[in-house]
Order: sequence, then C-alpha cells, then structure tokens
Amino acid sequence: MTAIAATYSAPPVERDLVKLYLGFSGMVVGQFMAILDIQIVAASIAQIQAGVGATADEIAWIQTVYLLAEVMIMPLSAYMSKLWGTQRMFMTCCAAFMVTSMAAGLSSSIDMMIFSRALQGLAAGAMIPSVFATAFTAFPPERRVTASVIIGMIVTVAPTVGPTLGGHLTEALSWRWLFFINIPPGLLVLFLVGRWGNFDKGDPSLAKGIDWWGLLSMSVALLSMQFVLEEGAKNNWFEDDVILWLAVLSAVSGLFFIWRELTYRQPILNLRPFANRNFSLGIFVSLVSGISLFGGTFILPLYLGQIRGYSASQVGMTMLVSGVTMFFSGPLCRLFLARIPARLTIFGGFMIIAVGVGLGVRVTGDWGFSQFLAMQILRAFGIMVAMISAQQLTVSTLRPDQMKDGSAILNLTRNVGGALGLALITTTLIVRTRVHYAEITEAMGHSATARGMLSGMSEFFSGQGLNDSGVVATKAISGLIQRNASVLAFADTYYWLALSAAVAGIVALFANPVRQAAPIQH
Repeated sequence: MTAIAATYSAPPVERDLVKLYLGFSGMVVGQFMAILDIQIVAASIAQIQAGVGATADEIAWIQTVYLLAEVMIMPLSAYMSKLWGTQRMFMTCCAAFMVTSMAAGLSSSIDMMIFSRALQGLAAGAMIPSVFATAFTAFPPERRVTASVIIGMIVTVAPTVGPTLGGHLTEALSWRWLFFINIPPGLLVLFLVGRWGNFDKGDPSLAKGIDWWGLLSMSVALLSMQFVLEEGAKNNWFEDDVILWLAVLSAVSGLFFIWRELTYRQPILNLRPFANRNFSLGIFVSLVSGISLFGGTFILPLYLGQIRGYSASQVGMTMLVSGVTMFFSGPLCRLFLARIPARLTIFGGFMIIAVGVGLGVRVTGDWGFSQFLAMQILRAFGIMVAMISAQQLTVSTLRPDQMKDGSAILNLTRNVGGALGLALITTTLIVRTRVHYAEITEAMGHSATARGMLSGMSEFFSGQGLNDSGVVATKAISGLIQRNASVLAFADTYYWLALSAAVAGIVALFANPVRQAAPIQH
C-alpha cells in the first residue's frame, strides 16, 4: 500500500498547468462522449428499431445493455488505472469506444447492435471515473474546484442534451450518426491525452494475484441488480420468478464481494474509503443526485410524449432549458464552493431541486414549455450546485492512494442512483395510474353529470352512423379517464422526487466541515 500511495501522490504545484489542462481537457471530452451516449439514442428509438428490424422488447436493450456494461466496469476501472497508468488505460478505452461506436452505427441486426452497445458501454464505463480521480490527484489544491466544476458540467449537461442532439442528428442525417459522431472527438481525445496526459505511472506488479473471486462476485452482483432495476417494473417485480431470484443472487453475491474485498490482500476494489464519514455521506448524496439527474431527465420527456404527444425534436427543444441552465451555472457553482462550506452548498442545492421539482405536483394535462420553464431552471441549477459540491465533499478528504477507488465508487453510485430512479419512477407511474383510474371511475359511476356525458356522446356517435355508438362512447370516456389518471400519477411522482431531494439535503448537514482550497490568484 505504501508503494501505491507513493506512486499516486499529487504532483508538485509548479507543474506546467497549460499542459496539465490540455491533457485533462482530452479526458473531459472523452467523458462527455461516454455520458452522452447513455441518452443520445432516447429520442430515436423508433428509427433505430426500424433500421435493425427489432421488436419493441428487443430495442429497449440498446440502452439497458449499455448501462449494464458501464455499471459492471466502473469499479474495475480503478484497478486498471493503477495497473496500466491513467494515460494508457484511458487511450485504450477511447480507441475501443470509437471502434465499437462505428460497429454500432453499421449494425444491420438487433443482435449486432446489442453486442456493439455492450462493448461500447464497457469502454465508456472505464473512462468516466478516471477523470474524477485525475481532477483530485493531478491538480494542485487551489485548482481542484475549477476541475471539479468542469466535470460537474459535463456529468449534468451531457445526459440532458443527449436526447436533443440525438433527435436533430437523426432528423438531419440518420440514426447511424448517433454513433458515427463519436469518431472526430475520439481522435481529438487520443491526441490530447497521448501528448499531454502522462499524469501517473502504472504498477505492473498488480497483475500478480488478481482477485478473480472478487471480480466475479462484483460482476454478478452488479449485473443482477441492474437487470432487476431495469426490468422489475415491467414484470411486476417479485411476482416474476426471474426478477425474484436475480434479486436474491445480487444480495448474496454482493455480501460475498464486500467480505472478500475487506479480507483479500489485493482487492479488486478498495472499500476502505467508506471508513471516511464524509465519503459515506457523500455516496448517499450522490445516489440521490443520480436519481434527480437521470430521473428528472426521464420523466419530463415521458410526460411530453405520452400526455402532450410531442415529437422528438419538440421534446428536445423543451428540455434544452435544463442544459443551458446547467452550462451557465457552472461558474456560479465555483464561486459558491470557494466561499461556502460544501455541506451547506449541498443542502442549498438539494433544497432548490426540491422546490423546482415540487412545482410538478400541480401539473395538469395542458402543461408545456412555459409551465415547465421555472421547474427546469430551478432543478438544473440545484443539480449543478448539489452534484459539484457532493463531488468535493466525497473525495476531498480521501488519501491519494484511495482516490481512484473512491472515484470509481462515486461514479458507480451515481449510475446506480439513475437506474434506481428510473425503476422507482416507472413503478410509481404504473401503480398510481391504476389507483387514480379506479378512483375516477368510481367517482364517475356516482355522478349524474358523467352519466349524462356518456349518454350525450353515445347520441353523437349514433348520429354519425355508428351502430355500436355506446361502446365507442365508453372507450372515449375510458381514454379520458386514463389520461387524467396518468397526469395525477405524474404529479405524485414529482412529489416523491422532491421529497427525496429534501432528505438528501438534510443528510448532507451531518458531514464534517471540509477546509476550502485557497482562492486562485489571477
């Protein structure tokens, strides 16, 4: 452990910052590509489905398998970086990401597409955590806030603009360019990181005594958990035997993995950072921030598509407000972090999220761009403040030799939070829609006005020459009830998202104070 700590100690402050920023900017571009590709296909599912001849169930896997692969490789990225060195590992993964992106764009069948996306997710998932670790090990203390803000902007903006960019690319060119677009920036990444990205040295001795049992149990636990979260809502959760047994398998293998990593001499992922109070609290906060980021990005286009019938480009333009807000709020976040304790900025950020998302409790079936404007601005600004502050709180008090493992766990937690958020949102929408449908139906059954409406619609359809006018009128009324029930379910979901954000903000107050870096002299 002493050798590793010495190898990964922070470089001297006098290091050429221009070269440092050039190499780091290459890694940031790679991270942006990796995160962008999670959501870039979201607005073009129908076009991809037609292009590869997939069924509705099969096409969902182009997003699911990417996330599964990312989640599985993220904890391993720390070990790979320590073994090979950050530069070599990152360039290898970037090259693999480019090749698999090209393969995904050239896919002619759903099987080829899923296989390519799985490999693409493995390459992407290995790149993301190393950027966080580099920000806190390669930069001098007074520059780390700036690096953290840059990363925070990428992490939050990329998934938000993904559907917008993807929708416009598909309409202007074709869905294949969702993947081909990665090639030019990938070449830029290889140049910048290859020329100026020599941040540390690898330790070849780590190749001896690899923790294969830890790797296997970790992979089984994460893959099983991710599959349960992705598919559970569609299969009524534990009523489905496959979901039930995969949940059990995930729990058992996860417990074995924890025991193994705490007892093995050379763990595949060091869990010692959890002994740090701020790290443990920060991980919980990051879990909720993942729910807020990915959940909020998921629920709004779902509402706009299902309730308002918006096209992919209309959804993208409506959601662009979040991306613009996140981008321009980055410099403000830097000022907050330089002057206000991290735990207080986290609390403030999550309270802003809670207020913004809480506006959705009043959502109706007529909401559009203007009604969602304030919600998006508040939510986006709050996420930027909370997420960047959480990064600072989580890893700022870790030892240098724990930084890469801590970064891997942090990013894994955020992705798991996103998957958990999507699962909870989907389940809440399904369950609450059924509840509200039953309540509205029962209320209408006792309403003379509703019976009069049904009778009037039957007479109208009868006048149009329809023999089964009563059946058509009943279906029309049922459709209206279903739409109203769905809107009420969206309101319920926004309530729970707002409540979870408020809880995370309160938890952050229990963190130990973090000494702020000295202000940068210009």
